[in-house]
Amino acid sequence: MIISNYKQGGYLKFNPGKLQVRHLDLHEYQSKSLMDQYGVNTQKWRVISKADEAPKAASELNAKELVIKAQVHAGGRGKGTFKETGYKGGVKLCTTGKEAQELSGHMLGKHLVTKQTTADGTLVQKVMIAESVDPARELYFAILMDRASGGPVMVASPKGGVDIEAVAEETPELIYKEVVDITKGVQPEQTRRLAEKLGFKGDKLKIAQEQMENLYKLFIKSDATQVEVNPFAETTDGKIYAMDAKINFDDNASFRQKDIFDMRDIAEEDPREVEASQHGLNYIGMDGNIGCMVNGAGLAMATMDIIKLHKGTPANFLDVGGGATEKQVTEAFKILTKDKQVKAILVNIFGGIMKCDVIAAGVVGACKQVGLKIPLVVRLAGTNVEIGKDILEKSGFNIITANDLDDAAIKAVASISK
Repeated sequence: MIISNYKQGGYLKFNPGKLQVRHLDLHEYQSKSLMDQYGVNTQKWRVISKADEAPKAASELNAKELVIKAQVHAGGRGKGTFKETGYKGGVKLCTTGKEAQELSGHMLGKHLVTKQTTADGTLVQKVMIAESVDPARELYFAILMDRASGGPVMVASPKGGVDIEAVAEETPELIYKEVVDITKGVQPEQTRRLAEKLGFKGDKLKIAQEQMENLYKLFIKSDATQVEVNPFAETTDGKIYAMDAKINFDDNASFRQKDIFDMRDIAEEDPREVEASQHGLNYIGMDGNIGCMVNGAGLAMATMDIIKLHKGTPANFLDVGGGATEKQVTEAFKILTKDKQVKAILVNIFGGIMKCDVIAAGVVGACKQVGLKIPLVVRLAGTNVEIGKDILEKSGFNIITANDLDDAAIKAVASISK
């Protein structure tokens, strides 16, 4: 299912049945630590949170050349700019511990702005210092769950280090796949075929196969849905490295992957989304000025679309779910009212499992706690709708009621233009 992302002009993909789960993002050093556990070859690395820790880290690595990388959940770090100082680049090369300390000092405690961050950037709290290696060939290797295949698929290409989507579109013949029987696991002949197509021979062929097998172990044992290594590199000194990896996990397996999910860095996330997740609410912030509180993902998307249809802009996606309590509704309302860009709120509820009187009581309770200072439009329909409307009418607050969704959107947009 897709929903228009008015903030970026693209699309956000949702599974309506699982919206309360936040997808886990790992920092590069965290992904490397997982690969190290499963025998995947990575460059030697250390992570620091203070610049004066850099000389010790560099000494322990004992490498001819070091790469210093700001650890943030965003691509384009190498071309990024630090907001406070204008310093260019969140990825740098050096040779000494003293240089590493100086470069780390330019990054730590500063906000890195890249093409994937907001204009305010992301605060750099950790820096990874790693052994720099010189790739002779940059390849691509990934394992992912594929619905069409009914299980894992290994994907490889000799054209790594670039946008793999572009490779698939322009030269699809250079994308090689092996479907894995999940009950049997990856077979030697499968990794051999892929390694040969990547150009490995002799002893390197066996090493490449071993690395693919270890990546598959990581994939299965960590409940991953994707392990993407780009580049999967052969260096000038003949070694094979997983130089960078993106790992996605099955959120439903968080109960048995506690150590992995404990790596979650909430400092990198929208605080509104973090707060919402703590209350079991499904929230995604956007750039508009009409806050939305709806029950059901489909109804929430329809609400946002109709707001746009009437020349308004939604400030968020907020689904309180089918079984929300009065307390959850109150917390949802608080999150909306704390957002300074929100100039009006539209509550759109179809009462089925979620009863209209519960929503109404939660809204009125929240208004009492935070004070209602902006227009509030409420449309209720379904179970206990008359009781809900009565609660709103007797609340003493200036709540604008609506007959249907179209009416609600028109009134919400109009309330801002007054």
